[in-house]
Amino acid sequence: MPKLHVKKGDLVTVIAGKDKGAKGRVIATLPREDRVVVEGVNMIKKHTKETNQGPRGAKTGGVQTMEAPIHVSNVKKLKDDSAKDKAADKPADKKADKADETGEDS
Repeated sequence: MPKLHVKKGDLVTVIAGKDKGAKGRVIATLPREDRVVVEGVNMIKKHTKETNQGPRGAKTGGVQTMEAPIHVSNVKKLKDDSAKDKAADKPADKKADKADETGEDS
């Protein structure tokens, strides 16, 4: 199975196609097809028929708007806020290590 440069939950921006410049989170990855589903990007309308199958017996029909997959080469991974939080935590850890080396108690 090919490896993708993005994974589920990553913040990405679209660099090519009709939604160029849009930003969103990766909802799902399809590595066998080299595609990803991004939140709010490549929206399509899907017509569904009313059926009697489902968890409660009846499923409502109509037009649903949902995201369609786009090729992974059309997205670019952005630096995430959680990465900034991790970077902010590192200096605090270094200060604690320095105190341990000097033998001072806080």
